[in-house]
Amino acid sequence: MSEAKAALLGPVEIRQLAQQLDVTPTKKLGQNFLHDPNTIRRIVAAADLDRSDRVVEVGPGLGSLTLGLLDEVDWLTAVEIDPRLAAQLPHTVAARAPHRASALRLIEKDALTVTASDIDSPTALVANLPYNVAVPVLLNFLEQFPTIRRVLVMVQLEVAQRLAAQPGSKVYGVPSAKAAFYGQVRQAGGIGKNVFWPAPKIESGLVRIDCWEQAPWPVDARTRARVFPLVDAAFAQRRKTLRAALAGHYGSAAAAEEALRAAGIEPTVRGEKLAIGDFVRLAGVV
Repeated sequence: MSEAKAALLGPVEIRQLAQQLDVTPTKKLGQNFLHDPNTIRRIVAAADLDRSDRVVEVGPGLGSLTLGLLDEVDWLTAVEIDPRLAAQLPHTVAARAPHRASALRLIEKDALTVTASDIDSPTALVANLPYNVAVPVLLNFLEQFPTIRRVLVMVQLEVAQRLAAQPGSKVYGVPSAKAAFYGQVRQAGGIGKNVFWPAPKIESGLVRIDCWEQAPWPVDARTRARVFPLVDAAFAQRRKTLRAALAGHYGSAAAAEEALRAAGIEPTVRGEKLAIGDFVRLAGVV
C-alpha cells in the first residue's frame, strides 16, 4: 500500500491562507507565492532527492514547496523570515500532511544570517529563493554548509542564466565564477509567470548545482579568502584587462602582470575569459 501524499496547495488555498493571515505579498521580502501543484512536483523531481536527504528550504512562504518536499524526504528544515508565515507553516503541514509533520523543522530567521550552528549538516538546498537576495543567500548556504551535495533553486531567469554562464559569455561574471567554485552548475528549466500569486513581471528559472564529490581544489574558508577577492576585482570593471583590473589587488599593474604570467594567464585578457580554476591557480592554491 502506497504512503499517503500531502495535499498540495492550489490558487484557491493560497489566497485563503493569505487572507486568513492578513498577508499581502511584499516586494521587500521577495514574496511571490507558488500555487501550481504540477510546478511543485516538477521542482521536487528536478532536485533528484533521496529519502535520506537532509533538505533545507529557504523562504517556504505559505508552504507550497514544503508540502511537496515532505513527500520525498524524512528531514526538512525551513528557514522563514516572516513571523506570520513561520507561525502558520506547522499548522499547514499538520492539516495537509499530518503523516509527515514530524519531519519538519522550522527556523524563523533571515537566511543571510544563517550559520552552521543553525542547521545540522544538510545535504541539499531546494528552494524558491526570494529574488531580491537570491545570489547572496545561495552563496551563504554553500559557504556555511560544506555537507550540501546538491542545490536546486528557483530564481529570476536572468539570474539563472548568470549563475550557469560559462567563461566567455556576456553574462558570465562574479555569480557564475563563485557558484562554479562549489560544483557543476547548470540551468534546469524555465518557469512561467502564472504559477505564482501575485504573478511577477519576470520569468523564472531553475538552477541545479551538483557539488564536487572530489573537489579539484580545497573548498574551504582559506581558499575562498584567497580566490573570491580576485574574482571580485577581475569583474569590478569588466572592460579592463586583467593586468589593469588586478593592479589594486597586487599593488601595481606590473605586480599583477607578474602574478598572471606565473599562473600561465595572458595579462591582456579580461576577467570574463577565466574559469574558476584559473582564479584558483592565480591565487596560488593549486
